[in-house]
Amino acid sequence: MPAHQLPNGPKTHPWVQTFQWLTNPLEYMETCAKHYGDIFTLRIGPVFAPQVFISNPKAIGQIFSTDPKQLDSGEAAGIKSPLLGQQSMLALSGKPHQRQRKLLTPPLHGERMLAYSEAIADITEQVTSQWKVGEPFKVLPSMQAISFQVILSAVFGLESGLRYEKLKALLLEILNPQQPFFLAMAIVFPSLQTDLGAWSPWGKFLRLKEQMDELIYAEIQERKEQPDPSRSDILSLMMAARDEEGQPMTDVELRDELITLLVAGHETTATSLAWALYWIHHLPLVREKLVQELDSLGEKPDPNTILRLPYLNAVCSETLRLYPVAMLALNRVVKSPLEIMDYQLQPGTLVIPCIYLTHHQEDLYPDSKQFKPERFLERQFTPSEYLPFGGGNRRCIGMAFALLEMKLVLATVLSNWQMALADTKAVQPTRKGALLGPSGGVPMVVTGKRPQNQRILESRVKIS
Repeated sequence: MPAHQLPNGPKTHPWVQTFQWLTNPLEYMETCAKHYGDIFTLRIGPVFAPQVFISNPKAIGQIFSTDPKQLDSGEAAGIKSPLLGQQSMLALSGKPHQRQRKLLTPPLHGERMLAYSEAIADITEQVTSQWKVGEPFKVLPSMQAISFQVILSAVFGLESGLRYEKLKALLLEILNPQQPFFLAMAIVFPSLQTDLGAWSPWGKFLRLKEQMDELIYAEIQERKEQPDPSRSDILSLMMAARDEEGQPMTDVELRDELITLLVAGHETTATSLAWALYWIHHLPLVREKLVQELDSLGEKPDPNTILRLPYLNAVCSETLRLYPVAMLALNRVVKSPLEIMDYQLQPGTLVIPCIYLTHHQEDLYPDSKQFKPERFLERQFTPSEYLPFGGGNRRCIGMAFALLEMKLVLATVLSNWQMALADTKAVQPTRKGALLGPSGGVPMVVTGKRPQNQRILESRVKIS
């Protein structure tokens, strides 16, 4: 094989490949893997440049450890979002990306992160208190409501008031568009990003974004004029952070990172929680083991104790493995010739670690389509074998926060409520914009309150 040859892939027209990828991504990727193996080339819009999909753990390990000067993500790799902005950490590369990552890491880890436990528990109880025994409902909107309020509370420190309500309404409208397929197409094909007035899908999006930006910049300005050192929300911590040269983040940087955290932390966690509740109630033995583990803690356990529960951790890990919300890790663009798996990739080639296909390698995960939390009790997987949050210098910065939220929400719900699936029909994964979610929103029904009516998370943790 010539050293410069790209991996094999479908010979169909790039338009056909793009259509198949947009409409049925899982089946399309699985078909490609079956025909071409764990490294193949697709040509997907808008420019139809070769995109190398990789699900070989050894090759993924190489991608994650390659110097960003040779292989990096960001805007050059096609990571563009009109909502997130050019100063979003996702769009940056090189030193600017490194700087933003350093500034944003502290608020999302360690004791600062645990300080949000109380808000997560309170919001979960508040949202689920609206559930009515015997009345079927879709669990995904409830999880969206929880994750949205958690992220607004943790990121902005907003819990009530006019600005909170306005921001909440605008964000929900932007994140749940009436024509999601058009917006997905517009992001893939920038030529569709034409403002034809307030009635057009793109025009409406731009006006919503403008209103949202006004609110965010007003909040930033107010914080500058009335600083409050006692605040522990992420915006306050970001505003107080300084880089190595003593410089704070600019207003535009703050705005773009806030939106990135809101968008990345809202729908992803909600979707994962809906999947987890589906599998827990689809497989009675899983629910039984999990409830038994939670009950063994007694009343009012410390959130730290909940975070360390082995079976709860295994259930969350298996949920994120089976149908990862992000099917792909972030694109990387080759900056200088790079050899991966005997292929010499030229500058400009896009390299994409495929999370979904890696998580379904049968030699790693036997019966990969089955939900088996025990996998994560029996062995440990390397960061290139199990990668729901991506990896390398682009691993999701909110990983620890997402796992904290997942575990505390599940612990609260399962300790307070007895539930059942409202439909025996298996829930299937479906594309929701760039993400993968459960079709039908997971119909469930509350069958009653837990007999002991434990409020396991009523304990309030004081972090000194």
